[in-house]
Amino acid sequence: MKEAMTAITIHHYSDVLCVWAYVGQIRVDELCRVHGEELELSYHYVDVFGDVPGRLQISWEKRGGLAGYSKHVQDVVARFDHLPVHEEVWQRNVPKSSLSCHHFLKAIVLAHGAKESAEAAWSLREAFFGKALDVSSRPVQMQIAEELKLSLSDIEKHLSDGSALSLVSRDLRMANEQNISVSPTLSFNEGRQLLVGNVSYRIIEANVSELLSSTREGHSWC
Repeated sequence: MKEAMTAITIHHYSDVLCVWAYVGQIRVDELCRVHGEELELSYHYVDVFGDVPGRLQISWEKRGGLAGYSKHVQDVVARFDHLPVHEEVWQRNVPKSSLSCHHFLKAIVLAHGAKESAEAAWSLREAFFGKALDVSSRPVQMQIAEELKLSLSDIEKHLSDGSALSLVSRDLRMANEQNISVSPTLSFNEGRQLLVGNVSYRIIEANVSELLSSTREGHSWC
């Protein structure tokens, strides 16, 4: 009888409006493609852009404001050749809060599942960075859900009854317990290993390969 494969869990923390999570998603996708069923990705959300007006006013007031931040984001995406970025990102249809997006995504988890929520998260990022849409707006979110053929009534139910909000709170608590405040952050090995920010694929792959090796062969001091 073939022994069941033991998967390792990677907890992926991000903010939907974070440009580094946008450009770094390709690394996570490649990781899943290479290792398949040996990995289980668990997506969580942190509060980086929960207060967009306050955050950008404080951090970019002396660096050109929204126009300056827009140029920064465009410059970041331009360093990669696999993604579009709108010339008016962070200047047109500026979202007020990423928490609205995270609330919406948790409602999809409850209504449809984690896989569908991850797909919706990517659609939100594409809509924001590539099309400069206000993805914190509920009508925009529901339009994306409709395009993904998700049940709007089921999503609305979890948005209105507090259940999706409880999952947002749970993510924030988990992040706080591990002192995670940077997007994206990958948490491995029950929180004992963290890869924070713009980490290259080779570094992520090395960590994952080592953990998988330990799982297959048993723990070793080396």
